Amino acid sequence: MEYTIIDAHSHLWLRQDTTWNGMPVKTTRNGRSFFLTEEVQMLPPFMVDGVNSAEVFLSNMDYARVGGAVVVQEFIDGIQNDYLESVKRKYPERFFVFGMCDYFKPGFSDEARSLADRGFKGIAIPGHRLLLDDGRVALNSPEMMRMFHMMEDHGMILSVCLAGNNAQTAEFKEVIQECPRLKIAIGHFGMVTAPGWEDQVKLALNDNVMIESGGITWLFNSEFYPFKGAVKAIREAIDMVGAGKLMWGSDYPRTITAITYKMSYDFVCKTDELTDTEKRLFLGGNALDFYGFGNLPSLPYIKNMSE
Repeated sequence: MEYTIIDAHSHLWLRQDTTWNGMPVKTTRNGRSFFLTEEVQMLPPFMVDGVNSAEVFLSNMDYARVGGAVVVQEFIDGIQNDYLESVKRKYPERFFVFGMCDYFKPGFSDEARSLADRGFKGIAIPGHRLLLDDGRVALNSPEMMRMFHMMEDHGMILSVCLAGNNAQTAEFKEVIQECPRLKIAIGHFGMVTAPGWEDQVKLALNDNVMIESGGITWLFNSEFYPFKGAVKAIREAIDMVGAGKLMWGSDYPRTITAITYKMSYDFVCKTDELTDTEKRLFLGGNALDFYGFGNLPSLPYIKNMSE
């Protein structure tokens, strides 16, 4: 079977050179970065210059026959608004890009309004990064609410990742209740391997709230391909909220240090636990409607030399 495939959770950057919680995140060599306290393989080792560019991603997308991708942001990569604005301008049919603010600095709601004026159609919040011991930022704070109402008025989409163990679920319920017209995509499949992940998924029972699976192969990395635990979780989530509420995401590029990009979704294609209709919605049909992708390319199958 062939499917329209859209990646609802990915990342791009030209270089990592930032700090997180007072510790460095910096590109080193051969796809590695110094991450907080140690050197890690942040990218596949053949990306020797550490550049995680749109062009390299498009090459992976074309090979894996992924028509479009949603690019979110993370504090550990540094704020990438300028680069992502240029990506969207250069490849408007292939990418939906999210802007991001510095939520630790007062006035970020004005920054979000500026991003809207620049043409960004969505704002990303790596919510799990807001739980610092010396300065937690609440998702239902007055300034967050001002930003969310602005986004409602502008028809923008919110991408948010919540911490595991339901550390932020209750406060985010208030956001959903206060801003019922705000379109929301909750990432990392509700931190599916943490206790209480079902409560995050059930937030999608609300209108305009979706769940995307970015990072699910990372969360089930210990069992590895074909990720039977991930398939079981997708089945459970469909039973909880319906197939029309879930979207596939890869968390590219970090996840492809362990697997190929195509492997991050073809375990879904090959399982017998999901129906063909469920696969079509999950792999791209839902994201096509939610993000408004249009004019996606027809990507032919290219035979591997090893076949």
